[in-house]
Amino acid sequence: MPAAVTANVGIVIIGRNEGARLARCLASTRGMTPRVYVDSGSADGSVLLSREAGAIVVELSSPPPYTAARARNAGLARLLADYPQLEFVQTLDGDCELDPQWIVNAIGELQGEPRLALVFGRLREREPQRSLYNALCDQEWQRPVGEASGVGGNALFRVEALREVGCYSAAMIAGEEMDLALRLRARGWKLRSIATDMALHDADMTRFAQWWRRARRSGHACAELALLHPSARDPDWTAARRRIVLWGGAMPLALLLATAGALLLDPRWWLLAALLLLPWPVNVLRLARREQRRGRGPRLGWALAGFWMLAKLPEMLGVLDLVRNRLLRRDSQLIEWRVGK
Repeated sequence: MPAAVTANVGIVIIGRNEGARLARCLASTRGMTPRVYVDSGSADGSVLLSREAGAIVVELSSPPPYTAARARNAGLARLLADYPQLEFVQTLDGDCELDPQWIVNAIGELQGEPRLALVFGRLREREPQRSLYNALCDQEWQRPVGEASGVGGNALFRVEALREVGCYSAAMIAGEEMDLALRLRARGWKLRSIATDMALHDADMTRFAQWWRRARRSGHACAELALLHPSARDPDWTAARRRIVLWGGAMPLALLLATAGALLLDPRWWLLAALLLLPWPVNVLRLARREQRRGRGPRLGWALAGFWMLAKLPEMLGVLDLVRNRLLRRDSQLIEWRVGK
């Protein structure tokens, strides 16, 4: 990578007990300096590994609870304190490997447009064939090329834009990237997805429980974004929260009551239960056909549709987690921001 490029960009890596994934992440950024690694209480030697790889290490303490947003803010603060001249910063999760050409391509985009706050590229799952859950993640990473309304955890930022909005909301356990995107756009900054490989992601998700925890955290994030940005329409988090409450809360509760009525009161309640259950397969069919029209294979289309609908149940639990934490006036206590093993 040209020295003129590396002189203007720094890297912030965050992680917790990433193991071999962090080793691959650090190897993919070898020769790119400065690098800051922020560790959230790892017990697997991640701190020593990062120091041996030449990264500046920041170790977070707890309390307050570990969050990805808090880790990124700590990394950005250390990076910009030590290197205040930096113009750009790449955020990178410790379970990702950066593409060797990404930084050069992304900086070219940012340098050509002063009001462009960030760019991100194609994120690919490392082993999508290993499990259905990995394959679902790989599909999730596919974003349309062009102007974007949101961003994930990996992107190349313009430092000026981050400073203007105050970086991430550290108290958010999830959804902090979308919150940041909304605040950037409100200040007139642009976000862009470009048709260039950015990184490999290693979800290492092989069990249903991991997927369930991830979906629950997503529901929490959706509810909090709707609370923080009630007037947002791109994306419309308030409408997304309503869909979660409908499909993950109201309809299952009504189905449960109808089933109880059929068992305890009158068998004719089974008709109501059947009518309440019918919209689920109908909606799965609609979503599967939509995905097949978009070029997905039949198997993947049905899997995406089925899991999107099933996800409404853990997402509703995430909404209830937010409500409970707000009522008790305490920090969010959900699931660790890393899905883990």
